[in-house]
Amino acid sequence: MILTINPATEEILAEYPVMNSADMEKLLESAQHAASVWKETPVTERKVAMNRLADLLREQKDEHATVISREMGKPFKEAVSEVVKCAWVCEFYAEHAEEFLQNETVDVDGMTGLVTFEPLGVVLGVMPWNFPFWQVIRFAAAIMMAGNGVVIKHAPNVTGSAIALESLFREAGFPLNLYRTLHIDLEDVDRMVGEIIAHPVIKAVSVTGSTGAGMAVAEKAGRALKRSVLELGGNDPYVVLDDANLQQAVDVCIASRLLNTGQSCIAAKRFIVHHAVKSRFEEMLLERMGETKMGDPFDPSVRIGPIARKDLRDALHRQVEQSREFGAKVLCGGEIPDRKGFFYPATIVTDVSPGMAVYAEETFGPVATVIEAFGDDDAIRIANDSPYGLGSAVFSSDPERAKAVAGRLDAGNCFINAMVKSDPRLPFGGIKQSGYGRELSRYGIREFVNAKSMFFG
Repeated sequence: MILTINPATEEILAEYPVMNSADMEKLLESAQHAASVWKETPVTERKVAMNRLADLLREQKDEHATVISREMGKPFKEAVSEVVKCAWVCEFYAEHAEEFLQNETVDVDGMTGLVTFEPLGVVLGVMPWNFPFWQVIRFAAAIMMAGNGVVIKHAPNVTGSAIALESLFREAGFPLNLYRTLHIDLEDVDRMVGEIIAHPVIKAVSVTGSTGAGMAVAEKAGRALKRSVLELGGNDPYVVLDDANLQQAVDVCIASRLLNTGQSCIAAKRFIVHHAVKSRFEEMLLERMGETKMGDPFDPSVRIGPIARKDLRDALHRQVEQSREFGAKVLCGGEIPDRKGFFYPATIVTDVSPGMAVYAEETFGPVATVIEAFGDDDAIRIANDSPYGLGSAVFSSDPERAKAVAGRLDAGNCFINAMVKSDPRLPFGGIKQSGYGRELSRYGIREFVNAKSMFFG
């Protein structure tokens, strides 16, 4: 059985039966049949269902946000925003898929070459719990508008969200079984995911999750010679230069660090601050972080809810404690509160240096790390001193200086004087141990198609 637990109260929400290999076989066969019909469906007809899905998401936003908040603790107002953002990406691909998939004509020595973009079939998505609707929809909207079918292996602790998503796709009018969800026992995940990837029905796989999970899935996909896209963890640097507007920088840094209670792969994690403004930056950061309200996700005044699971909360605290033992200074927070739920307070750790857990590892929670830099080159060196390369940001009043620093950062995304966000109009993904491939924009929809070359002699 799969159990879902409310991280704010520790109460059991629901129990769900798991699938066995026979169930999986039946599901994959039905998905293959649905995909074979869908691939012949014109893009103009696909967009009708996708736009209907967008409408349903907006109409039912409060209902689905409630499920999200109860299952993983996201503040309710943020959960509502997540569901509404899903509607946006559905409308984006409904509007632009035909353009993104349009045949391309190429002149080949005076004769005609043609490049077509054809669906692959059924694509497996392995999805995380931190944005249980957005991570799935941003993947599925592109995949399905390209003419593919989708099978999702969602995180067990958001199984209610997974079931709600499958119902939404059916209600929106997509063919029965074109979008399906696998419910797999946590202890059996490695074996069954391996079986699914190796299955001839599955043509490709996309993973959003930890670096370890991505490596395991990529290994299985590679063995089966199947395409994969990996969107993995990050230890995102936010570089604050000495000419930055500090009020703006602090506002953006806090918004990024505390979004989703800090449980985001593209949240600001390492604040790399020029020594000339470090003291003032820390004062402003402490004033704001220290007043952050933690508590019931359904309380509108609450900024941070619980961490999604107890083991994740305990791992976060271990990172803070190890860093403190190695000489870091905790300016606020840093203690597990004596209360029900998997809560962890807004925390600032400064005087951070190599060898500390908060320097090298991804911190998945409301923990801000401050690292001192002595000039632009030093800030770039520190920022790139990481196995990750997902998001990054630079703060400076000089656009050319900021652009020069951004151009030298090892990252898939770099925002200047702004918070890193995933946006349907921009390609999203990372480098190094943050993964490979891209989601969103025209690049995302073309990850899971066959770019076929045709030549007319």
